[in-house]
Amino acid sequence: MSTHNPQSPDTDQRLTELEIKASYAEDLLDALNAQVAQQQEQIDLLLREVSRLRQQGGDEAGMSSPRSPRDELPPHY
Repeated sequence: MSTHNPQSPDTDQRLTELEIKASYAEDLLDALNAQVAQQQEQIDLLLREVSRLRQQGGDEAGMSSPRSPRDELPPHY
């Protein structure tokens, strides 16, 4: 035998509130996932740029020793 108990108004309200919260959480998760994906693209781009600059710096400097920080000072110092 199956008995059907109608839900109380309090239960309906609580269920609706939970559905709303779940919807907001899902929207937030989607936004955070998009942000993480965008940041990963930026990180990948920056890593490629750093690699390119290191390679370019290595080509220009040859295999010489690292430069002194004093070499980087502007002439007015």
